[in-house]
Amino acid sequence: MALREVVGIFFLSAVPLVCLELRRGIPDIGIKDFLLLCGRIFLLLALLTLIISVTTSWLNSFKSSQLHVKEEEEKNEKRQKLVRKKQQEAQGEKVSRYIENVLKPHQEMKLRKLEERFYQMTGEAWKLSRGHKLGGDESTSQTSFETSNRETAKSQNLPKPFTEFSLPAEQPTQKETPDLPEEPSGTVEEVVTVALRCPSGSVPRRRFLKSCSSQVLFDWMMRIGYHTSLYSLSTSFPRQPLAVEGGRSLEDIGITVDTVLILEEKEQSN
Repeated sequence: MALREVVGIFFLSAVPLVCLELRRGIPDIGIKDFLLLCGRIFLLLALLTLIISVTTSWLNSFKSSQLHVKEEEEKNEKRQKLVRKKQQEAQGEKVSRYIENVLKPHQEMKLRKLEERFYQMTGEAWKLSRGHKLGGDESTSQTSFETSNRETAKSQNLPKPFTEFSLPAEQPTQKETPDLPEEPSGTVEEVVTVALRCPSGSVPRRRFLKSCSSQVLFDWMMRIGYHTSLYSLSTSFPRQPLAVEGGRSLEDIGITVDTVLILEEKEQSN
């Protein structure tokens, strides 16, 4: 297409020159000169045609190379997106497997240990036993029941039961909550008000005499539901553990004015 346009422009530009020469008069030329002139014209046209064809082919190759580069870039972007998507999916699967196989069992084990420790401290360890399923094999449950009774009798040096079956042992009862001294009125001298900042966010307050034993603070903790084996007391400022001893009074351990104590959970050792 470009070759045709160039040849057409060449002929259109040559027409005015031919007309000008015809107006001047046709010179007397021989056949040899005419043939030589025609050969030069054809040679010029061939050279021009060659230049145009080479230029157009070069332009077409340049355009095709640019299109090829763009296609390769698009393919590379698609491959990268696909690889990133696969990596994200694989990472998500690893995270989910880690949560299911590591985190959840670890949390369940930690909760189970805390529950066992709590029941052991409160004297309700019998709640941790699984017991017997209803509707199971009667002979198996009866045999295990008799075996456990015999072992209990041997350990306690009890006489053998007269009957084949013995009564089940009584379930342990919860430890009694320690009693607290009567709360004095605010008008009495040598009275301090102690507040406990609990982990739940509540802040209970109570009045005590300065002469009371410091052990009364632990008794108060257990009274409101915080066992001394799981929780500890510390002063608010400066932050340090409170030295509570049975033979020392509140005044001896430094509680001489209204005080706020921090109730925090002890670190559990695995």
